[in-house]
Amino acid sequence: MCADKNKNIVLIGFMGVGKGRTARVLAEKTGMYALDCDDLIESFSNNKIKRIFRDEGEQAFRSLERKTAVWLEKNVTGSIISTGGGFINVPNIRDIGTIVYLHSDFDSIIKGIENHPNAEKKIRKRPLLQNLEAARKLFESRLPIYRDLAEIEIYVAERSLNRVAEEIVERLAR
Repeated sequence: MCADKNKNIVLIGFMGVGKGRTARVLAEKTGMYALDCDDLIESFSNNKIKRIFRDEGEQAFRSLERKTAVWLEKNVTGSIISTGGGFINVPNIRDIGTIVYLHSDFDSIIKGIENHPNAEKKIRKRPLLQNLEAARKLFESRLPIYRDLAEIEIYVAERSLNRVAEEIVERLAR
């Protein structure tokens, strides 16, 4: 699937775009393992991300992201890695695997989160979504970075996870 079978697939995109859910469907289709960077960070720190932001600040969280990125590069192969929205700023991201950008417009992302059965919990667990105008500006500032890093860009709004995963498999096979 990837040019190098041992290479990872790294899913990037704005918070709430569906990276974790896409990773799990893609794992089913490929037989690869799906790893979630936020889960790894919580495991490394023995703390919830929301608490890290609240008690230690965003810089402490970003430091944990960098630590996670180094660990992934050194220890993980042949896996699908769903990243947090700001993981694009880790210096070694290109060394971790093939980067696939899951793109959607901001309003579709927010609509998807708000329509989720656990919408309130999904919004609460994302500290950077507490102010939608600030989140929109963050989305706009990250968009060129996502596109610059991406080896593959997949538009995901109003598409099934199954179809998105199938397109990723097809594009990686080229």
